[in-house]
Amino acid sequence: MHLQTRTDRNVGPGVRGAGRDWEVWWRLLRPHTLTASFVPVIIGTVLALPSGHFYSELFVAMLAASLLIQVSANMFNEYYDYRRGLDHEHSVGIGGAIVRDGVAPRTVMALALGVLAAALALGLYICLRTSWWLLPVGLVCAAVGYLYSGGPYPISATPFGELVAGMLMGLVIIAIAQFIQTGAVTAAAVLVSVPTSVLIGAILMANNIRDLEDDKKHGRKTLAILLTRNRAIFCLMGMFAFSYGWLVFLVVAEVVSPWALAALFSLPKALRASRLFRQNTAAPALMPAMAATAQTNTLFGALLAGGLLVHWF
Repeated sequence: MHLQTRTDRNVGPGVRGAGRDWEVWWRLLRPHTLTASFVPVIIGTVLALPSGHFYSELFVAMLAASLLIQVSANMFNEYYDYRRGLDHEHSVGIGGAIVRDGVAPRTVMALALGVLAAALALGLYICLRTSWWLLPVGLVCAAVGYLYSGGPYPISATPFGELVAGMLMGLVIIAIAQFIQTGAVTAAAVLVSVPTSVLIGAILMANNIRDLEDDKKHGRKTLAILLTRNRAIFCLMGMFAFSYGWLVFLVVAEVVSPWALAALFSLPKALRASRLFRQNTAAPALMPAMAATAQTNTLFGALLAGGLLVHWF
């Protein structure tokens, strides 16, 4: 792979030495975002267990494919944000492989395409083992992973980023994870996917609140920009409140067992994220708020899946 090198402190991985290379590539993956891909797979699989079916190889393939699509989307984002001038050396919350570590843009694009191809190969395996009706769904997911940042009209620059990401990475992934184990998608899975979908959207909302000023300078029209900062923060808090309220509704309606209320233990993270967003405006100071938002999704999903698993056993 070709790496650009620089003579200043921002030299490429090849110049720094193999000991630091892994850090560059690890940051390029943006690992803190990957919760949005593996949590829904786990929830959908747990929802399939009462049917008495569990195919470990399909679970692993689905988990890997979801992670790879997310990783490729992160790489496409790195590439296109650089091309559009959105990323610079002092940008926060980015992998920084191109603008800080000297990785050639074409290398990042090649990696993104390679990772996406691997995800599609896994998708073909899943279709071969289950149903070819999943093929168009998988292709749509892969296309959205690219179009979120790529193309002439990236979804990330519109007010629909939170909705699209939440629906595909929440509802669709949970539904597919259940379907490949049971051959069906239940109404319960659709209802359970709602708070997860909303919390994944919340991660994007938090990101757009942090980047609001830079995004506005580049003519982007994210939901956070249209709402303005204070209203966007209240919208984020409303997304948290709705997710926990929906969880209580699911228990009261007997869609899930009371064990699912274990997800309420993630509430302190949501409260911390809300407080930090209200108290800070500078992008660097908002990084802990971003982390707390992602952790809310992780803990909520893991505790929800754990509660459902305990009830099943």
